Amino acid sequence: MVVPIEDLIFVVCTLVGGGLLLITVLVDDILGGVLDALHIGFDIGGVSLMPLLLGFVSMFGVGGLFATQVLGVHAGPAAIVGTIGGVIGFGIVFVMFTVLRRSEGTNPFSTSSLVGRTASVSVSIPAGRFGTVLVKAEGQTHEFSATASTDIASGTPVTVTATAGTGLVVAPLAPPQAPPPPGEPGPAQSNSGAEPANTTGSAGSGGTTGA
Repeated sequence: MVVPIEDLIFVVCTLVGGGLLLITVLVDDILGGVLDALHIGFDIGGVSLMPLLLGFVSMFGVGGLFATQVLGVHAGPAAIVGTIGGVIGFGIVFVMFTVLRRSEGTNPFSTSSLVGRTASVSVSIPAGRFGTVLVKAEGQTHEFSATASTDIASGTPVTVTATAGTGLVVAPLAPPQAPPPPGEPGPAQSNSGAEPANTTGSAGSGGTTGA
């Protein structure tokens, strides 16, 4: 039994497009991320182009098979029916991903909003490498990966100076300057408390004597 080439094309579109679309829905938009990394990806209404194309391809195959197997049309008319099915699939995927994106909600804060905050090192940070810190934000304590230019031991208080991808850049808090011990005069007071020199003796040595 010889399978017509048009049916083979429609079957491949259905299987490949539908399989990749299922992976995109269940796992992540991996192919869209590849396009973004190559700077050739864009979105339509906040939905990545890749799942929309996969929806079109898979439904193009379904529509083409419907045309050849049910309607009994081939070649150009089957391609037209497949294209109509592809447009429908494009619309279905757009609506589905729009709903999913809205249901995800927005993050309560971003890592950039943590710059300037105080944190505590939970896993020691080697210089130029990553450890972890605990930062309190939005009423909760969050754990982030963090790096620093110097070694920082666990439990050290630090301040967030910048972000590094999804992590943070931190620096140790400067220790407060200790006040002078009680009773010890400061530098400005070291000379003010000294007794003035007694100059009256020399003057009194030439004083008057009794008659």
